[in-house]
Amino acid sequence: MSDLPATPASLIAEGHWPRDRLDADYTARNCVAPDDFAAIISEYASRSLPARSMAGAKLDLVYDAVSGEKLDLFGTRPGELRPLVLFIHGGYWRALSKEHSAFMAPMLADLGIASAAPDYTLAPGASLTEITRQMRAALAYLWREAASLGIDRNRIVVTGSSAGGHLAGTLMMSGWQQDFGLPGQVLKAALPLSGLFELAPIAGSHVQDWMQLTQEEVETLSPLRHLTGAPRSVIAVAEHETSGFHRQTRAYAEALGMPEIRARDRNHFDIVFDLCDPATDVGQTLLRLVAA
Repeated sequence: MSDLPATPASLIAEGHWPRDRLDADYTARNCVAPDDFAAIISEYASRSLPARSMAGAKLDLVYDAVSGEKLDLFGTRPGELRPLVLFIHGGYWRALSKEHSAFMAPMLADLGIASAAPDYTLAPGASLTEITRQMRAALAYLWREAASLGIDRNRIVVTGSSAGGHLAGTLMMSGWQQDFGLPGQVLKAALPLSGLFELAPIAGSHVQDWMQLTQEEVETLSPLRHLTGAPRSVIAVAEHETSGFHRQTRAYAEALGMPEIRARDRNHFDIVFDLCDPATDVGQTLLRLVAA
């Protein structure tokens, strides 16, 4: 299979490729055996469960009055304002939850770092416009309520995997903050993992069956088309990925002028576990972004 140069223009052009090719390039499960996929998803939940009994865990905080969606907050300590890692789950915008998204919380808490895991309304119950609004509302809530929650609002780092990487990218954009009463760019840094940053190919693939992306959403919610004002970032991708995710990562990193890293021996689904391990490139990078 030939590979187009990793530029935004080429990714936009991918939207005109045959659907079967786009399906092959953007079907994340193609990089892992079915049994391994099921085991990894189960591990998301089992490794997240201990965080819910951590001292000081704040569960089911309503961050958005409009949707009623909630988030969980871990690793804060009375009398301290700690840096925060905001993790947004993937699942092609239609699967998983905050209960699958706290596996890194104990490690981060041991290092004096808080973490937050938000839910969002899953597609097709919500459009991508609404899902993005909810994630921006979550960041706005954490920033506004930072002092009472034990968060240092000047040290918020966002990360997320797959569709969560896309949503992290929408938080990296500028211009939306004023709608939430925020000043400019409120993120300190970002670390999207195996994300989606140009939506034109996605609108031409099987994902469109449940996302029903409009042309306006492709234009306004593709992070690759909105690069101005992005925070310091590192763009990560699993070594064992389908070609579409590799192209998207390379294009976004190059367009931002930010570094790209590859998570060795990881696939689309288990790359997130490197966030728990300071010995990995992804884990080290996350801690450097928090500390810088």
